[in-house]
Amino acid sequence: MHCRRIIFTRPIINLISRTHTLQTYSTTTPSHFLYQPVTPLANNPLTPVNSDHLLRVCTILYQQQDASYSKLQTNLLKTHFSLNHEFFLQVCNKFPLSWRPVYRFYQFTLACPEFTHTPVTFNKMLDVIGKSRNIDLFWELLQEVAKLRIANEKTFRIALKTLATARELKKCVAYFHLMNSHGYGYSLDTLNKVVATLCKEKLVEEAKYVVVKLKDWIKPNQATYKHLICGFCNVGDVVEASQLWNLMVDEGIEADIDTVNTMMERFFKNNQFDQGLKLFQTTRVKRMEEVGLSTYSIVIKWMCKRGKLSQAHVVFEEMQKRNIQADNATLASILYGLVSRNRVQEAFLIMENTKKPDISMYHALIKGFLKSRKAAEATEVFREMIRKERKEGDDPLVNFDSIFVGGLVKAGKVLEATKYTERTLKRGLDVPRFDYNKFLQYYSNEDGVLMFEEVGKKLREVGLFDLADIFLRNNSKHRRLGHWAAIYDPNIHEADDYLGNAVGNIHV
Repeated sequence: MHCRRIIFTRPIINLISRTHTLQTYSTTTPSHFLYQPVTPLANNPLTPVNSDHLLRVCTILYQQQDASYSKLQTNLLKTHFSLNHEFFLQVCNKFPLSWRPVYRFYQFTLACPEFTHTPVTFNKMLDVIGKSRNIDLFWELLQEVAKLRIANEKTFRIALKTLATARELKKCVAYFHLMNSHGYGYSLDTLNKVVATLCKEKLVEEAKYVVVKLKDWIKPNQATYKHLICGFCNVGDVVEASQLWNLMVDEGIEADIDTVNTMMERFFKNNQFDQGLKLFQTTRVKRMEEVGLSTYSIVIKWMCKRGKLSQAHVVFEEMQKRNIQADNATLASILYGLVSRNRVQEAFLIMENTKKPDISMYHALIKGFLKSRKAAEATEVFREMIRKERKEGDDPLVNFDSIFVGGLVKAGKVLEATKYTERTLKRGLDVPRFDYNKFLQYYSNEDGVLMFEEVGKKLREVGLFDLADIFLRNNSKHRRLGHWAAIYDPNIHEADDYLGNAVGNIHV
């Protein structure tokens, strides 16, 4: 097929790497063990971990993580616990971001003759050490895993994700060479899975670097380019996505329809409407049999958003002539376009002819009326949606707390919002409540201290004196104590209970 090239230019970005420190420990083999070893989990059914034993071991690891290895080993040997793979995984879970306790426990397990590590335990430990950003130790363990030949695809994903996040791009490439030198070979399937993982984590530049540097050993295919193009589109970089598209075309590789749809939608989102339509037209001419509902739905949605209803109607008719049934999401886009252009009767006619209209279609009508500044009509549609919900049961798509109640509050209609919340509580639905402990934890800095003072003042202005006192009282106390948000204070629950009782006791 002849694909149309997309012309964009952009300067090359310099890639910067960082270095990290490494700490190692020596190990000695003890002559006796007081723990109770078990055979590997692969040969035994999963048994629950004793929580008391786990707490005791984790306490030792935490309190003595900086002690000498002999002292730590001695204390662990005095502790009675059943060492198996599940126990090791649970220890890793207790220290998700701290490499030292996990690594030192790993060293302890190496001296246990009845315990052998598996890819699962190694991957868990690598994940913890990677998240703690000890790259030197992480790289050393990767080499050990390669020598032991117990790595799998998840090991590749953890390794590349950690190294790419730390901008250790040369090590990302070196890891593939390392694994090849230990018999794993250069695998295109593995590379594609790694690239997909990096793009999912928005490490697209790093994924591209790896693909380019490994091109002499692993030739990218359609799936590789798909992950990269979609990854750059998802981060909003249409220039890089276009350059990769052109490179793919030059190599004689044809993009699949999912890549076309992603590229086309990114053009629309970036207000490059003509580019998106040209790509759609090229796909229609060359690959009409592959154009389906997903492609039509994207085009119709953006045409309706831009008010191009006549063009959207032409595309919709073509879809119907090809016997492609429109889904409710496509119909919702058309409804929004019609209502926002004051073609309300046509919109309601579509609603009447739809057998099972869903919440998305009602939302489209509401948004269309609100754009046309017809609040009364939008309210009536909302009431109809609520009546439908009562007949058919609660719909998870009804996001009342952020859409309806939030809109009423922003509009200054607090009484109406309160009434609706009260009716919801009486129907037995759970209203989201504010977690003040998390609130304190997230804002444990000087900016948070100032923010709490402002919140307390605002609450006093609106008459919530009790709640304001709670904020100001805890704020002043935590400020005196220094790292205040890390300290748990049961008085914070007063605020949550206060608001909960205030909402529950409202009488209209």
